[in-house]
Amino acid sequence: MRPAWPAVVLLLWGLVTLTASWLPLQPDRIALEAILQGPTLQHWLGADDLGRPVFDRVLIGARTSFLVAVWVVGLSVVVGTLLGSIAAYLGGVWDRALVMIVDIFMAFPGILLAIALAGLLGPGIENLVMALTLVGWVGYARLARAQVLSVKRREHVVAAQALGTGTAAIIMRHLVPLISAPLVVEATFGVAAVVIAESGLSFLGLGVQPPEASWGSMIRDGVRYMLVAPHLVLVPGGALFLVVLSVNLLGDRLRDYLDVRSIRRTAVQGAGT
Repeated sequence: MRPAWPAVVLLLWGLVTLTASWLPLQPDRIALEAILQGPTLQHWLGADDLGRPVFDRVLIGARTSFLVAVWVVGLSVVVGTLLGSIAAYLGGVWDRALVMIVDIFMAFPGILLAIALAGLLGPGIENLVMALTLVGWVGYARLARAQVLSVKRREHVVAAQALGTGTAAIIMRHLVPLISAPLVVEATFGVAAVVIAESGLSFLGLGVQPPEASWGSMIRDGVRYMLVAPHLVLVPGGALFLVVLSVNLLGDRLRDYLDVRSIRRTAVQGAGT
């Protein structure tokens, strides 16, 4: 039996995001007497170089990473799925244009392109979401195009075309539901990738700006005090590690589950014929 701790970690991550505004947190409270202090009863996970509670800042950083991941993955899935599905269904010049655009984006390493876009747009969480979305939609468009090309000749799609159903209705009602399973799995792994990208850009100073907390910026600020206050790096780094690992493990489980369902469905259809 597989352990349930990844689901527990992600559940806590979501609960922190939803309740952070109502929790008695003081992530920006400066206490000079607690500078670089280790874990105590007052500061459970210690204090940073300004005496701010690391525990409170980790929780706010969790909210930041969650919101960025949800927005980036949501927008990327919608944009990529629509563009990939429309191009594959229409074919011709539309399909060739999408393939050319995707190839151009894929020619650059994703993180380097995100750094360049974030640098052009400027720091801030809104620009961070925009930069990561401009990079992230490509993978979903490529996957959606490949899936639509494999299912657009199925009988019910051809029947809908013969009945005069519009292109938008065919894509939304008949094609998107068929290709949703691999897109959901891809989106699950995309959450982990976005969390790492957000932390990386914040570490470079291109993401969330002070005094807002982010796991990446907390690690950046704590590197200078690694020898005297290792908790400034270990705590946000550990939180980042647990969340990314949990998302990847659940993504693997979801992929296995959907593959099993697909195999069973194919076997039932084969037995029926």
